[in-house]
Amino acid sequence: METIDEARLETDLEYRFQYLCRFIGFGPEEMAAIQQIAPYLGPQIPALVEQTYEKLLAFDATARHFLPRQAGFTGQPAGSLADLNLQDPQIQFRREHLMRYLMHLLGHAGDAKLPVYLDMVGKMHTPGAGNRNIAVPLVQMSALMGLLSDLLLTAVAELPTEAAERQGASRAFGKLLWIQNDLITRHYAAR
Repeated sequence: METIDEARLETDLEYRFQYLCRFIGFGPEEMAAIQQIAPYLGPQIPALVEQTYEKLLAFDATARHFLPRQAGFTGQPAGSLADLNLQDPQIQFRREHLMRYLMHLLGHAGDAKLPVYLDMVGKMHTPGAGNRNIAVPLVQMSALMGLLSDLLLTAVAELPTEAAERQGASRAFGKLLWIQNDLITRHYAAR
C-alpha cells in the first residue's frame, strides 16, 4: 500500500498531479493515445469550440459571464445578454482561448508543464486569477467540463481510425478531463 501525504496534496501541485495520474491511471500510454489521434481530432477543434459556445450562449447562467471585460480583452464588451452572439468580439476572443486549450490538450498531454497549465485553467475562472470581477460558479464550470467531455468523446468515437485507437484515446481523454476537473474544483474549495 502506498502512503500518501494528504496535507501535501493540498500544497504541492506536482505531488497532487502525480497522485491523480497514478490513481486514475493516466500515464505514458494515455499520453501517447491522445497524441496519436491529434492529427485527426485537431481539424475538428474549431467545430467543437463553436458547439461549446452555442451552448454557453444558450443559457443566461453561463452567458452572463461574458458581459464583464475578460482579462486580456481590449475591445468593447457586449452591453447586454441580448447583444451576445458567436460573432461578438469578446466571444471570439474567448473562443480563441478555448481553441488553444483544446489544442494544448492534444499536443501537450505529456508535457512536464501540464500540471501548471491545467491548474491555471482552473484558477482563472475564479477571482484568484484573470479578472477579479469574474467568478464563474462551480456548477457552471462543471457543466462546461461535462459538455467538453461529451463533445470530445463523441468526436473521438467518430474518427476514421481503428476501434482500439479510438477506445484508447477516449479513455485517455476521460482520465485527463477528470484530472482537469480536480484542478478546477480545488480552487473553489480554497475560497
